[in-house]
Amino acid sequence: MSAHEQFADDLALLALGQLQGEERIALEKHLEECAACRRELEQLRGDTALLALSAAGPAPPRRARERLLKAIAKEPRSPKMAARRWSWTLIPWFAAAAFALAFVFFFRQSDRLAQRVAELQSESTQQQAQLDRAREVVATLTATDAMRVTLIAGQTPPQPQGKAIYVRNRSSLVFLASNMPALPSRKAYELWLIPTNGAPIPAGVFKPDAHGSATVIEPPLPAGVEAKAFAITVEPEEGSTTPTMPIVMMGAGE
Repeated sequence: MSAHEQFADDLALLALGQLQGEERIALEKHLEECAACRRELEQLRGDTALLALSAAGPAPPRRARERLLKAIAKEPRSPKMAARRWSWTLIPWFAAAAFALAFVFFFRQSDRLAQRVAELQSESTQQQAQLDRAREVVATLTATDAMRVTLIAGQTPPQPQGKAIYVRNRSSLVFLASNMPALPSRKAYELWLIPTNGAPIPAGVFKPDAHGSATVIEPPLPAGVEAKAFAITVEPEEGSTTPTMPIVMMGAGE
């Protein structure tokens, strides 16, 4: 038997990474001197890679499978070789399992990234809405054509007071209150826009804090309503559609 033929049977085992011990040392030493065996080993390694990929992808070329099976068929049928052969059959399944695990990992990473992007977009939208609202408030407070109304109740300090700034052409209203008395349970103050014509229009429900301060910022109002006064009543905390007497505070345009 020639040296090439002596080591040909172990080339398939080395291509699969299953050749160990003295047999591997002897084959590797032979490969240093035998170009034919080196070429055969590279071809077997390429065929093995194609077979492994076939577990999770398209079928490999028929010639690759046949070459590897022929190389395996040359192995002696000893118990040791049988154990090695069993391990060869598992290699495509190991490759498929590794591919599946990698796919699941990257899928989860992609899903987490998409969720984070959605969260950042939502945060950006909320911040933009807050910025737009702040700009509207500043525009109302500084408008030269704003109607400014002071609402006062009673004469005994600390005197409850409110300030309404209303811009008709934008239907924009900012109301600031101070020294407002505390309210009974389930009650709230309601601000009313008194138009030059027609019934009072609800302009926001509010409850004062522990210091008696409160605000109403940009409540929904009909477009272009001309106001002659603003008033405050005590209503159920969900608000009312018509004022409940008595009116606790009222003020006309300056």
